[in-house]
Amino acid sequence: MLHTLAVLVENHPGVLIKVAGLFARRAYNIESLTVCQTEDPEVSRMTIVVAGDDQVIEQVRNQLSKLVVVHTVVDLTEMSVVDRELALVRIPINSETRSEIFQTVDVFRGRVVDMGRSNITVELTGDIDKIDAFVHTIRPYGLLELVRTGKIAIMRSEA
Repeated sequence: MLHTLAVLVENHPGVLIKVAGLFARRAYNIESLTVCQTEDPEVSRMTIVVAGDDQVIEQVRNQLSKLVVVHTVVDLTEMSVVDRELALVRIPINSETRSEIFQTVDVFRGRVVDMGRSNITVELTGDIDKIDAFVHTIRPYGLLELVRTGKIAIMRSEA
């Protein structure tokens, strides 16, 4: 099962390598990782997606919490969250496929951000399933390049 961990860490050089090293030493694969400074310039937030059962994730959380540079670790997997991923997809295009590709982009609420004679670049934002579905749908037309940010997540506001 995939788990999403929100990890608040000190915003200093070398912190990312310490956290990534912890995963590498224990042979846990990071499925996706995003890092950015928070509203406090002294703190960064890592959103880490990792596969494992509850016992493995608990062990990861405990090991992360022991690192001096880590402030908090929260498993967002079972919580009510808003999550998104950004993808940029470069697709070959010609006069025969143009209208179908543009319709597909429109259905997925994508946005063309660059256009050349023989290809377009589409920006798509959504949950992981939406991005995966778009890639699956557009793949028959060809994928020249695909770049994804990885998952970001934030807890939902209380009603």
